[in-house]
Amino acid sequence: MIDLYTWPTPNGHKVHIMLEETGTPYNVIPIDISKGDQFDPEFLKISPNNKMPAIVDPDGPGGGPYPVFESGAILMYLAEKTGRFMPSDMRERYDVIQWLMFQMGGIGPMFGQAHHFLHYAPEDIEYAQDRYANEAGRIYGVMERKLEETRFLAGDEYTIADIAAFPWALNPGRKEQKPGDFPNVMRWIGEIEHRPAVKVAMEVLSAEKRDHSKGMDEETRKNLFGGAQYDKR
Repeated sequence: MIDLYTWPTPNGHKVHIMLEETGTPYNVIPIDISKGDQFDPEFLKISPNNKMPAIVDPDGPGGGPYPVFESGAILMYLAEKTGRFMPSDMRERYDVIQWLMFQMGGIGPMFGQAHHFLHYAPEDIEYAQDRYANEAGRIYGVMERKLEETRFLAGDEYTIADIAAFPWALNPGRKEQKPGDFPNVMRWIGEIEHRPAVKVAMEVLSAEKRDHSKGMDEETRKNLFGGAQYDKR
């Protein structure tokens, strides 16, 4: 059984979805990032960049325990281990990898910055809000043009590229985007969110999830955005 160190964030949900879609048994170990669990020395042995999610596969390469951090790497690892959601054909496989990297290098970082400056920053910084909202709109546009041509991001089959991008693409309005401007993205979101495994996965740790957009205490802000991130460990 996979040990899953996670919290209900977009990156956490990626791995929840993959585990549910593949039917892989897993044990949830909450990493409450608002309380600083990500800085625990034992967790840092698994995820040296103090980010969740991370997994430990007790039956890893060579037959022993194997830790994997970084959500994109976890998706690739689970795809290879289970033989699901990653094509074997080289051309098709690299179509998937390209869109996975687009999520890791574009969708996640840029949407994350949009969320931060629009909802969590302690003060309104118009330049940052405009920059990241505009970049979010540009990225949705890239997805829209692709999804006008194909059913899913890497083609007509559902893959880890879709699993990676889906949790981040939800709720365009929080990034100051109009859903009606991206009908193909919304069609794609609707198809994925109705998958039974996705419905289950999106509920993982849902009872523990908190909305901090209306304010957070000093400890939470320190753990998520402040000095705790930069302490030497």
